[in-house]
Amino acid sequence: MSETVRTEVQDGIARITLNRPDRLNAIDLPTLEALVAALDGVAGDVHVRCVVLAGAGRAFCAGADQTEMVPRPPADWERIVERYLEPIRRISTMDQPVVARLHGDAVGGGLGLALACDYRVAVRGVRLCAPFVKIGLAGCDMAAGYFLPRLVGLGRATDMMMSGRFVEAEEAERIGLVTRMVEPEALDGAVTVLAAALAASASRALAFTKRAIRRSLDRGMDAEFDYEVYAQVQCLQSEDHREALAAFKEKRQARFEGR
Repeated sequence: MSETVRTEVQDGIARITLNRPDRLNAIDLPTLEALVAALDGVAGDVHVRCVVLAGAGRAFCAGADQTEMVPRPPADWERIVERYLEPIRRISTMDQPVVARLHGDAVGGGLGLALACDYRVAVRGVRLCAPFVKIGLAGCDMAAGYFLPRLVGLGRATDMMMSGRFVEAEEAERIGLVTRMVEPEALDGAVTVLAAALAASASRALAFTKRAIRRSLDRGMDAEFDYEVYAQVQCLQSEDHREALAAFKEKRQARFEGR
């Protein structure tokens, strides 16, 4: 197990924690590879039904480690920038829902990781920022150019990406950048309740739902309707659906097993 990325699994919930608190969980290349491996590990684990992404110390993630910003040939930079998108791809395409636990600032690539998650639960006082233009880089880095306009709209995304300003948690919740804002002392409870509810849900149905949501970002109505028919036919034949019907008739809580 990597020292810079910790993974714990309990009760169907995998908690992946960035563990470089002395560097505000900035992601250097070894940490990047450890994070990709951790995400691959939980994505392939049939016992994991929900994932929580967190950071140790006082920040969620400060983005790419500035020590990596050294002169390199263009071909090397192309390979590295492409590789930094791999955690984003893993989070977006894994079937399990992913919850970002934002107890501290999410900046740069840290914002990108949070944006890729299905839920973002933040404490009051947290700040989110895409600061790339302030260091002479394109504001679309680490998937911000893809996710921000889709989450908050073109105008707000343009402002965030071109100004590089910090967005406080209150504004982030108001514009849909975070799913929920809570007081610091309520964060762990809120994340635990949400993750437990997702883990107790019909995992196959959630997987089809997540795929449908992600597909809809880039496809037209007809293509999405075709997928809806396919996904619903699969779910209608599932044991989880039959269990839900039986539980409803018997006036009890359904016990989903992901089948």
